[in-house]
Amino acid sequence: MKKVKITVLRSTFNEDLARDYGIPGLKPCNMMKEGQVFYAELGKPEGFCDGAWRTIHPYVFALANGAKQFYFNDWVRQPGVAITCCNDGLRPVFFKLEATDEEVKSPFI
Repeated sequence: MKKVKITVLRSTFNEDLARDYGIPGLKPCNMMKEGQVFYAELGKPEGFCDGAWRTIHPYVFALANGAKQFYFNDWVRQPGVAITCCNDGLRPVFFKLEATDEEVKSPFI
């Protein structure tokens, strides 16, 4: 199983949707910052958003276990990479997920 590098690519804010549906004063995500890098091993990285983790975890798990492509190979051109985002429709954060060559050390050995 490989470590997966998670890079925050973009933090967005849909002002029109936030105005129409969000709570008063809603602002862009204050937890994830563009350029942040995390490494996933056997679980959610320290300081990573719980909601974003629940959304991206299936891709992280697949990449950690050797997936090179997703869907019908018609998504991301670089093998071993996924571009995805959290499921916050008002202020989605986009991530680049990359399998690394570094093995995760098992806690059972």
